[in-house]
Amino acid sequence: MVMLNRSFSHVRVWVFDLDNTLYPPSANLFAEIEVRMTRYVMQALGVDRPRADLLRRDYWRRYGTTLAGLMREHGVSPGPYLDEVHDIDLSGLRPDPALAQAIRDLPGRKIVYTNGPRSHAQRVTAARGLGGVFDALYGVEEANFLPKPERAAFQRIFALDGLQPATAAMFEDDSRNLLIPHEMGMKTVHVSARPPTQDAHVHHHTSDLAAFLGHLAPVRP
Repeated sequence: MVMLNRSFSHVRVWVFDLDNTLYPPSANLFAEIEVRMTRYVMQALGVDRPRADLLRRDYWRRYGTTLAGLMREHGVSPGPYLDEVHDIDLSGLRPDPALAQAIRDLPGRKIVYTNGPRSHAQRVTAARGLGGVFDALYGVEEANFLPKPERAAFQRIFALDGLQPATAAMFEDDSRNLLIPHEMGMKTVHVSARPPTQDAHVHHHTSDLAAFLGHLAPVRP
């Protein structure tokens, strides 16, 4: 683990995705979000459930998020959509003291950047016992509703935070969202229970974020 530690010795800013990254996919929160997204598409576009499901998945593949597709293809207003699809039950989430401590121990600035709204990030981090752990929480609204993996979305968030990509690391469950950070010079970590991806833009993989970060805690500027 010494080599791993050294490979992060230059990092001064730690950027974390939210859903399925700061909590395990087994919490199954995104399944509820997907149900709400499909229902919203049905109501907004006047289509049946199979068609709404097809559009939801298609827009996610083509635009990065279902919302981005709805905005570009149909002029859907983002605010009501975000409020509706993220109004979910978080009672299944539990505090993770080990993860909280591992993040606290990292040297430098720690931020969350999610394709969801900032209010969702606030609720989830609180439920996970991560309130006060991060220096900033950024939602899709701060990116002017541009989603990851769009380069302009990353550029906007990083400019707002003032971070220099060459001294930052990004942790994500969706490996496609690590391509632009890699191209910008960031260290990238895929957080997933799936086997490690062979994509060149993914530098590291872990299925246990707290344990992985624990190996980095001794790093100092």
